[in-house]
Amino acid sequence: MYNNPLLIGVTGGIGAGKSVVCKIFESLGIPVYNADDRAKWLMAHDQWLMENIKSHFGKEAYLEGYGLNRTFLASVVFNNEDKLTQLNRLVHPKVGEDFALWIKKNPAPPYLIKEAALLFESGAYKQLNKVINVHAPASLRKTRVLSRDPYRKAPDIDNIIKRQLGDRQREEKADYNIINDDSNLVIPQVLRLHEQFKKMAAERPG
Repeated sequence: MYNNPLLIGVTGGIGAGKSVVCKIFESLGIPVYNADDRAKWLMAHDQWLMENIKSHFGKEAYLEGYGLNRTFLASVVFNNEDKLTQLNRLVHPKVGEDFALWIKKNPAPPYLIKEAALLFESGAYKQLNKVINVHAPASLRKTRVLSRDPYRKAPDIDNIIKRQLGDRQREEKADYNIINDDSNLVIPQVLRLHEQFKKMAAERPG
């Protein structure tokens, strides 16, 4: 049991391959907290968050019987930086609380992973011991997302990329960088980090 688990963040731009990297860590027995998925869940289930979203964005933010109206909310915040900031100020602290509870439920592994697109932008990296950035060229990321998400258009992806931290900034802020450009093997990169993290965890005070 690890009373003081090592906390590792995994971040990267849209389409970089964060989920692929995290699935490899999961196959090694490391639990992964997906902050973006949990944010969506909390927005649809946390009573305080739901009431505040309705208060700030209108009752149209939820469809009776269907939950969160993502289409409406996206249309409100998509091109409005102030509205997006307002939404993030409501959601990010709740995700932080949820993550803290999740840590307590996972005391056995040597380290834990938090996957989030906006680790640096939200300030959530301050909760973590180390951060991995998953990198792929922007052109490749766009191609992947267009193939993965047929409902998205190229301008939509460009807007998302603009709102995220630049590749160079992410690389400089991160402690480790995994290259996922379809020419570098990802699994060996993850395995090397896995061994490092196990060693770091073993050397931490209990």
